[in-house]
Amino acid sequence: MTVSRDELLAYLNEQLNVANIRDFCPNGLQVQGKASIQKVVTGVTASQALIDHAIEQQADALLVHHGYFWKNEAAPIVGMKQRRIKALLANDVNLFAYHLPLDVHPRWGNNAQLAALMNWQVAGPAEPHDPACALMLGHCDAIASDELAQQLQQRLERELSCYVPVQRPIKRLAWCTGGGQGFIDQAAALGVDAFITGEVSEQTVHSAREQDIAFFAAGHHDTERYGAKALGEHLQQQFGLDVQFVDMDNPA
Repeated sequence: MTVSRDELLAYLNEQLNVANIRDFCPNGLQVQGKASIQKVVTGVTASQALIDHAIEQQADALLVHHGYFWKNEAAPIVGMKQRRIKALLANDVNLFAYHLPLDVHPRWGNNAQLAALMNWQVAGPAEPHDPACALMLGHCDAIASDELAQQLQQRLERELSCYVPVQRPIKRLAWCTGGGQGFIDQAAALGVDAFITGEVSEQTVHSAREQDIAFFAAGHHDTERYGAKALGEHLQQQFGLDVQFVDMDNPA
């Protein structure tokens, strides 16, 4: 089965609520390729390795969470950026990228998919009236910090980057996949027992210790593997496309 580029773009933009989400980059079609799409490769980041794989597989489109043209990014298309974009253009490969819209989507989003992987119950975003709110709230069955740390490591198949335990059982959760460590103070103020994200900063550990909140940094890449994969699987069912998820390993 095939779908036109414009039809696929319109469908993705509508489903992911792009018009109502302010972001740090353009969401949607970032590099234009073929007008008709049959084969799609999905992944976390539009790295050169993922682009090369898509070209080898003769994909018509690449669908990622981390694309290009970020706020405050240098504008000239030179060096690494030139090589990536040149490869896409030379091979007529479309690049679709969805950042915050793919973090926050209640079904295919990174936050929702992490919760499903961990069997957490989702209550909703911390700011329900903000369509771009990336801090999620929920709960789990009472669990010790060490046990939750082990679950994260087993299901994400990686060691935690940072772990700050608490002595009480963990029930109330907040999480934000990727680089969400800046939300820890907001999470603590909401009275949760634990905050889970991908990255850690120096001050994050102090915030966790001093506010008595468990903290888990489980990897930017590894907490965000699941949104693009889930969205691609949906497109396969919706349009009958040939979709392949490719996980380019990244320890960060």
